[in-house]
Amino acid sequence: MADPGEVTRLLEQASGGDTAARAALFDALYRELRHLADGVMRAERANHTLQPTALVHEAFLRLAGDDARFESRAHFLGVAASAMRRVLVDHARWRNAQKRGGGSTLVAVDDLDALPGPGSDEVDLVVLDDALSRLTALDSRQGQIVELRFFGGLSVEETAVVVGVSERTIKREWQMSRAWLRREISRTQTGSSLP
Repeated sequence: MADPGEVTRLLEQASGGDTAARAALFDALYRELRHLADGVMRAERANHTLQPTALVHEAFLRLAGDDARFESRAHFLGVAASAMRRVLVDHARWRNAQKRGGGSTLVAVDDLDALPGPGSDEVDLVVLDDALSRLTALDSRQGQIVELRFFGGLSVEETAVVVGVSERTIKREWQMSRAWLRREISRTQTGSSLP
């Protein structure tokens, strides 16, 4: 883990618009970003064309182009998790478009207590992203928790720091949001439109 004092200094400078500090922050937190990417890619199909290193670099390019202000190491990692989600979903949408809608990008969901319903160990990434967007519209904190836990691979403790609530709240809302997503994904996969 990078030196906390150095990371804090770099975060402050990067938030002030210092592009050299953003690059140094990336270098300082590369191992942690790579760990996040490894966790995310474990859930992807085995023959995925995007590798963890490429995911980290693509996410960093998106972060470098943003004017995001980073409040803490945890906040930076949360923003990085969001960038990784966008990269993966954009990649899945592009891949699906290339196949003219004939294929989908499946992610394994056996990690993090599985998101979809019973009997399913994979879910279409675009379907998951769409359901997560609907959840976020209803409850932004629950959407953020799912993004951090599923796409970012953050632990309950790390997620609590990023979101700024107790671990107990994270556990409770993680459980509720998973149940909601299971129902939404199941509806999408079966074509049901019942409330």
